[in-house]
Amino acid sequence: MGERAGPARRTTSLYDLRVVVDRVEGRSVCGLSAGDYFEVTESSRVRIPAGRHFCMFALAAALPLLAAKQRKQPVGDWLESDSFVACPDPDERVVMRIERIRRRRIPTEDLT
Repeated sequence: MGERAGPARRTTSLYDLRVVVDRVEGRSVCGLSAGDYFEVTESSRVRIPAGRHFCMFALAAALPLLAAKQRKQPVGDWLESDSFVACPDPDERVVMRIERIRRRRIPTEDLT
């Protein structure tokens, strides 16, 4: 009789995300412009395009929402329909949009 190669691996379905500067309604002291972005891939990897930057305060404003946006939420949950977050600096008024860019299956034991 054949043996199994090992126990079946459980996986979790998560979205890779892109956080894009949608608009700057004030003065951009941090140097961000519409279209600038960072990505969160493979559950916890933050990627900023080579030669670019992203303001740590704007990034910090988005962080609390990212784990929830990586997962499909129940119908009617506000996180399924609302994708905007704002930088806390009232003079800059940087508005960012959280986009789901890819869905991937990750072995559950590999998640942080």
